[in-house]
Order: sequence, then C-alpha cells, then structure tokens
Amino acid sequence: MKFKVRHLTRYTYDAAVSDCQNTAVLLPRASRWQQVQRAALSVVPEPNWAQERSDWFGNRIVDFSVETLHEALEVVADSAVEVIVPSLPLWDDTPSWERVAAYQDAQELLDIYRLPSALVPEATDAMRAYAASSFAPERPVISAVMDLTSRLFYDFAYVPGSTEVSTPVSEVFQSRMGVCQDFAHLGLTLLRGLGLPTRYVSGYLETQPPEGQPRLVGADASHAWFSVFVQGLGWVDFDPTNNQMPSDRHITVAWGRDYADVVPVKGFTAGGGNQRLHVAVDVVADEESPQQSWF
Repeated sequence: MKFKVRHLTRYTYDAAVSDCQNTAVLLPRASRWQQVQRAALSVVPEPNWAQERSDWFGNRIVDFSVETLHEALEVVADSAVEVIVPSLPLWDDTPSWERVAAYQDAQELLDIYRLPSALVPEATDAMRAYAASSFAPERPVISAVMDLTSRLFYDFAYVPGSTEVSTPVSEVFQSRMGVCQDFAHLGLTLLRGLGLPTRYVSGYLETQPPEGQPRLVGADASHAWFSVFVQGLGWVDFDPTNNQMPSDRHITVAWGRDYADVVPVKGFTAGGGNQRLHVAVDVVADEESPQQSWF
C-alpha cells in the first residue's frame, strides 16, 4: 500500500518567543517492509539553522532553531511511503520464547531492549504473573506474544484522555485503561520481564471513516505498538491496541526503548509564557509514485 502522510504540529504562545531550539522525529524511516519515496519537513517561521542526522537507533532526526521573535511555531512533515505486508512463517513454526529470550546478537545489541528504560519499568510480580499465562514452557514465540497481545486488547479499555505521557505503567496496569502508547509501554514491560528483546515503535495507522461518512481532515493520529526480535526473522511487530500484527496499513516513523526516545517534537523556548499545542495527522492512500525529496 502507498500512503501520503501529513503531520502538523503547531504551538501558539501567550507572548513572543525570542529563541527556540527543537528536535523533530517526524520523517519515516526505511526498512525491509517500508520504502520511503518522499519525506520533507517544513518549519514556520523559517529556521535560522536546521540539520538532519541519525540517532543511535538509526531514526531520522531534524534539529532546528528559530531565533527570531514569533508567537507561533508550525512544523509540518509531508511524506510518501509504500508499505509491504511482512512475510512471516506460521506462528507455531517459530522458535520457543525461551530460545528467543536467551538469544544474543552483537549487531542488534539486544540487551538494551531487555532492560527497563525511562518509561518502561521493571515488571512487578503481579505483572509477571499476568504475562505468564501466555507463555507456557516451549510455546512458539509468535504464538505466545500474539496471545498476550490479544489479552491486552480484551482486558484493557481504550479510553482517550484517561492517561498522560507521564502516567506510570503500574497505574495503567491497575486501572485497566489507557491509549496506544500505554498499551505499548505495558507490553514492553511484560515482555522484557520475560527476557524478550522488545522495542517501542511510533508511526501511523490508516483509518477509515464510518460507512457513508466523509473523511475528516486531521482526524488521524500518531500510533504506537511494539516489536519483538526473533532470530531468523528479525523484528516482528504487534499492535495490542488493535489486536493484530501490523501489515500494510501501519506506517513506521521511528523506534527506540520507549516513547522518550521518539518524541515527535521536543525542545525549549525563551519567553512565550503559556503555550498551546495543536496536532493534526492525515494518512491517505495514494496510488501515485511521488519523486524522492529530502529535507
């Protein structure tokens, strides 16, 4: 599937800002299952300085500064990607989860994805007990992880606004509600607690309006899921918010240990007082083949 993606981030301030320094993680990255045909970032006011680089995880990062007085900042990422359905074996033909947990790969540096991180704590005894129900001895890893993914989908309610970025995983586990970011972080906590190398994935999901209803501009949103490394297969994605393994409707932007590694836009400002944030995302199926264009 080919998609056009537009991600708008707009900050408005109570007073003029004299200087802002920012980092944007908004340009999709290429992978085995995703080709990036166009990716461009625009900033208003025009930055005094901007540069693209790769971070430790290989994500595409744009650093920029605006050093002129402004009362609003707008960052727009326009991308065109093609996503291919991953080719995977039958679930029961994959290695046991114990073999995956014990596997080492120096090139992938898997141990950093087994350890707690800023937003993924060490699993509690109650969390380990919850996860254990899906991980019988010698169960094939994809079958086990998909079973856990389904349980997260049925046991936890998707409730927009019920949590914030800072809401602890322990609170989500206790309340049994959250949003996609929470379910990804909880899945990471449970799976890392079993020794499985697991990473956080940020991106988008193509959504369709109800039948007979017009598609609303800006109605889409960023999405998050997790990915488990399986020897011989590489990284395999799971989406607990939708009870599925991502296929050709999930668009990957970046990955890391947790959300803190892939915040879409972050930085600091001098002045401005209170600020308001507006985000709008559009994901549209596209049959055309756009030309390559870089920031």
